[in-house]
Amino acid sequence: MSDNRFKIEKKDFYTLITIENDKLDAIIAPVLKSELVLIAGNGEKNIVIEMENVKYCDSSGLSTILVANRLSKNARGTFVLSNLQTAVMRLISISQLDTVLNIADNIEEAQKIILRNFESSDNE
Repeated sequence: MSDNRFKIEKKDFYTLITIENDKLDAIIAPVLKSELVLIAGNGEKNIVIEMENVKYCDSSGLSTILVANRLSKNARGTFVLSNLQTAVMRLISISQLDTVLNIADNIEEAQKIILRNFESSDNE
């Protein structure tokens, strides 16, 4: 599935959503939220949102991120934000969401977080 605002790719252990716009705001957030609900409804529990292109995020964008996190948690999966730009990281820190969310510097690190959580949930 691809949209001019974001791209969704199914990987081995997770779904990768790449935001291709420089803003995660009220224009993109509702569309992305409904895609997240569909992804979770299809049984996907591990989600990575690649944010390298995103330079601005507003409250509706934060809300979308929290929806993704909750959907993954409810499915006993893992949600990871990857490649946060400085302004977006600052907003997440100010909102104190950096203590709640998995944040990775890049896709490889995001994959490691998911695999680590995937393997530890297999051992429970």
